[in-house]
Amino acid sequence: MIIIIDFGSQTTHLIKRRVRDLGITVEIVDADSDIQFIKDKNPQGIILSGGPSSVYSENAPSIDATLFSLHVPVLGICYGWQLTAKLLGGEVVAGHKEYGPTTVTVVATDPLVKGIDKKEFSVWMSHGDEVVTLPQGFDYTISTPSVQAAGVSNPSTKVYGVQFHPELDHTEFGTQLLQNFIEICGLTINPKKIDAAEVVAEIKAQVPAGNDVIAIAAVSGGVDSSVASAIVAKAIGKRFVPVYCDNGLMRPGTTEQVKKVFADIFGVEPLIVDCKKIFLDALAGVSDPDEKRKIIGKLYIEEFEKVLKNYPTVKFLVQGTLYSDFIESSGTKHASQIRRHHNVAGLPEQMKMKLLEPLKQYYKDECRELGKQLGLPKEVLQQQPFPGPGQAIRILGEITAERLALQQQADTIVYEVLQETGWYEKVFQSFPVMTGIQSTGVKGDFRFTGEVVALRIYDSNDIMSAGWTHLPYDVLQKMSTRIVNEVPQVSRVVYDITTKPPATMEWE
Repeated sequence: MIIIIDFGSQTTHLIKRRVRDLGITVEIVDADSDIQFIKDKNPQGIILSGGPSSVYSENAPSIDATLFSLHVPVLGICYGWQLTAKLLGGEVVAGHKEYGPTTVTVVATDPLVKGIDKKEFSVWMSHGDEVVTLPQGFDYTISTPSVQAAGVSNPSTKVYGVQFHPELDHTEFGTQLLQNFIEICGLTINPKKIDAAEVVAEIKAQVPAGNDVIAIAAVSGGVDSSVASAIVAKAIGKRFVPVYCDNGLMRPGTTEQVKKVFADIFGVEPLIVDCKKIFLDALAGVSDPDEKRKIIGKLYIEEFEKVLKNYPTVKFLVQGTLYSDFIESSGTKHASQIRRHHNVAGLPEQMKMKLLEPLKQYYKDECRELGKQLGLPKEVLQQQPFPGPGQAIRILGEITAERLALQQQADTIVYEVLQETGWYEKVFQSFPVMTGIQSTGVKGDFRFTGEVVALRIYDSNDIMSAGWTHLPYDVLQKMSTRIVNEVPQVSRVVYDITTKPPATMEWE
């Protein structure tokens, strides 16, 4: 097995996923774990994750330096490499900051870079500190023009470090690097595929036997809630009730889509709860994005609890929570909160139902694969992700009925243009943002002041990293022209070309 020591990285679990997919048993342990506890597990390799801290900051997570005397190969990633250098006598300083794509150069042959057939390749960086003096016995293997210690090795002790993130999908040869480390550990690669039957069995084991309705499913018509519902339906049959809260914050036509999906695929009629006024009233005057998410999460639960009065035997609330939702809401001890997900951070402390989250350990691409194995149609699985809080987090500032209508109109235009030009299925996600920024414009020779709309369109696989989509200029022009001409009170359109990291997917 391989142990991953977690220092709070947003992608610690993604490292586990990459290693697990290569057929290796892997376990995540906290950075505060006793060295004897780690030694007793008899790992064949240890990976030190990244993290949000500086190795010199107060209360920065650390490990016992005797870890490097266990005669076990070690790979430090980002913060994990910086901590390795510090503990072994190197020097770490606040250095050149790098966020997003960076080109690295292989400067020396080494078992860790075996099989990489390019002298230069692209990696994903996210750091503000850097190692400027190597510990004794280490050599440079990978460098950038500004960071010499982008990749290092100590062949005699089999301790390695990389400043970038090989676990991210956007890092070229990232899987190859992890595979090389596994082979350094003396383990055999045996790729493992995800199995929907195993996930169904896990859910079935959590739910007691019987004939009564036992669970309600929070459905939105999106990929995550549809796949989660399919898993639960497979596990417990018609002992669950799908509930759709029509809160008015979703895309036009979502209610009809939910009815069709559940009637045609699951053979059950979803319960539609009309709560548009309740949500808009509760959000009136609220501008803070975290507060929006908390309000929406709380209202969802309240609506479900109203439904529960008609189903006294219900014990579980089904949610399509992905691991990316969980970790961005600070799901581990040392992780930094990136944003609140309404279905993670918006839940009340004292909830009458237990959560049933079949997808909590999986990412978006794995979610789609599970849905495919369960027989969900392409039009459901390949639709773009849509956030649970809906358009509420794509309207910066206060939400009003008028601004919501403008956002939904602009969103429809983006969708239609991508469909017409054949780009819809080529991108991971696309949406406009009502920025709240006022800018001057000219219409009919008259000066006016209107709102700036930002377009966010990007490519991703597992949501943990993303690159902006290089749409043809004529496609962007068509979107811009239609939005400015057709959406009232809009003066101009801008295109967001920021990668993740440093940006998040959504603006809020």
